[in-house]
Amino acid sequence: MTAPRLLSSTLYTMLEIDGSEGEGGGQMVRSSMALSALTGTPVRLFNVRAGRVKPGLKRQHLASVRAAREVCGGGLSGDELNSSEVTLHPGPIQARDFTFKVGTAGSTTLVAQTVLPALMLAGGPSSITIEGGTHNMGAPPYDYLADVYLPQVARMGPTFRASIERHGFYPNGGGRIRIEIEPATELRPFRLVRRSEPTIRGARALVSQLPISVAERELKVIRRFGDVPEGRAVAIEVTDSPGPGNVVMITFDSGNVAEIITGFGSKGVPAEKVAKRAWKEAESYATSTVPVGEHLADQLLLPLGLAAAQGQTSTFVTGALSLHSTTHVTLLQRFLDIDITVEETEPNAFTVQVGPKLA
Repeated sequence: MTAPRLLSSTLYTMLEIDGSEGEGGGQMVRSSMALSALTGTPVRLFNVRAGRVKPGLKRQHLASVRAAREVCGGGLSGDELNSSEVTLHPGPIQARDFTFKVGTAGSTTLVAQTVLPALMLAGGPSSITIEGGTHNMGAPPYDYLADVYLPQVARMGPTFRASIERHGFYPNGGGRIRIEIEPATELRPFRLVRRSEPTIRGARALVSQLPISVAERELKVIRRFGDVPEGRAVAIEVTDSPGPGNVVMITFDSGNVAEIITGFGSKGVPAEKVAKRAWKEAESYATSTVPVGEHLADQLLLPLGLAAAQGQTSTFVTGALSLHSTTHVTLLQRFLDIDITVEETEPNAFTVQVGPKLA
């Protein structure tokens, strides 16, 4: 089953995107492929990840590129390891069951965020099963995707059912997640400009093939600094992962929005240091007044851009935009006839409005 295209002023005209611009990393790859599939706009991305120590397409990026091609059934070239250029000629968006394999511990959630925008506007229900890393440094962990990102996007109309079937940590990977998608014909406008005082819903520390005492030591630090409800600081021994790993997550609830702050354990770093780093970030979020955190702001821009292309205007309030977000703003406006404005309406609070381009 296929879905109609979003309208775009650049429809069927090849877009040339310099992958070294802005944040110059994997986001340029993923968002370019997602927007190409959605709008039917052929895209040539060159200088792929030119600003990185190891430039070009790595396995995680290859998985996203190939997933985008599979979802839209188009023609793809340059999809090779370390390639500095990739071109997608998209076909019609497909609605069916998909399985994607990263092949390493690369992030399953980033691959998911590449194809979810197309599938949430597809002509029928779909599902995606993705194998790789589920809790990766530098990427949203599965819990963030399921409990923070997807509930906000669902407010716009589509529905999601997410599950984790197996955990995967760096460097072994081997995890698996599944998401079922019921699409929306039209997206609703989104508004998130205030929040109530955030409370800590709980804290979890996961360990795989490591002593449970590592998780317990992390939670001891979190409990010392934060008011974690009794019985909601939970040490979990993961038994389904093929390799070792450790992650601590602090979950906040503000009524209309959740936030998860994550700390990743790594070899040679004491558990206490991992927890203190996570708590420092958590404290910064808790003492701010903006409802949308830095990472969620970046991740919401693409679905809000799609709503704007359908004539809807959305608004949210966040802190100063990251380089990832400002890069995203520029890229979205190259593919879609939309306007995105950012205004500092209060000290350290920025109102972002995403709407259709005014004539």
